[in-house]
Amino acid sequence: MTAFISSISSVVVIVLIMGLGYILRRAGWLADSFSGNISKLITQIALPASIFISVQNNLTRGSLINLFENLLLPAIGVVISYIVAFVLVKVIKVPVGRRGTFINTIANANTIFIGMPLNVALFGNQAMPYFLIYYIINTVSTWAFGVFLIKNDDPTLIKEEKKKHKIEWKKLLPMPLVGFVVAVLWLLTGLKLPTFASQTFTYIGNLVTPLSLIYIGIVLANSGIKNVKMDKDTAVALLGRFILAPAVMILLVRVFAPAIGLTVPTLMSKTFIVQSATPALAVLPVLANEAHGDVDYATNVVVLSTLLFIVVVPILMMIIG
Repeated sequence: MTAFISSISSVVVIVLIMGLGYILRRAGWLADSFSGNISKLITQIALPASIFISVQNNLTRGSLINLFENLLLPAIGVVISYIVAFVLVKVIKVPVGRRGTFINTIANANTIFIGMPLNVALFGNQAMPYFLIYYIINTVSTWAFGVFLIKNDDPTLIKEEKKKHKIEWKKLLPMPLVGFVVAVLWLLTGLKLPTFASQTFTYIGNLVTPLSLIYIGIVLANSGIKNVKMDKDTAVALLGRFILAPAVMILLVRVFAPAIGLTVPTLMSKTFIVQSATPALAVLPVLANEAHGDVDYATNVVVLSTLLFIVVVPILMMIIG
């Protein structure tokens, strides 16, 4: 019952903020250029700040070393999800402009905005170290590789033959990943962040969730809410997010780990499984827009995965006990 109430509460908040963006756009309060402006604000400033302050608040030098020892299982789970997602792209013939979003939907989860509060509600603060293990893998996966896939799925680049096979190495270090790397380096120095800096990063980082959700509401207003639909690409992506990813994690913690002699505490295994099934990243429509991708499709998977999460969590909790 706690899981059900927590999932509904998280989803209601998200839907209300999306609705605010939708209403403001339909009312004419937000200009045509506003969505593009906030997408840059989120990806270039707010997200790096959010990641930096999350690391400072939730990790220490000692816990960082211990956490890195337990990264194997979630790392393998993400790699398997990527492999299966790449195969599915070819099998169901996902069109250019959707591929990066499709793969990210299956491989990467909304751990920080939905996964963390839900994890605390379900398992308490004693599960926070295990959550951070998954968070680290998910963060690095998203901003080191996931964003790279979306950027290189840009239809305007693929149409230009001379750029077709060109890798833009600067995209391997997007600003959110830079924020994570700088945060870890700062943590290793042992220096305490000044209060004014901590508060500044916190306030700016807190912009990520509301602005991302307002952006989705704007996209819905521009494209029409009736256009949110369950097409083939969306359905397969959601199956990957809610069935494939948690199934892989269940096999890893209950079969693979014992087979190689790895001890996985019960609370850690439950945390990993729940986090592997959280909805698609709220910033996917923003990232798709930055890469001239299919923003409507990205909005589809975010909205539908968030709503379906209400049903997924109680079922998953029954499965894992």
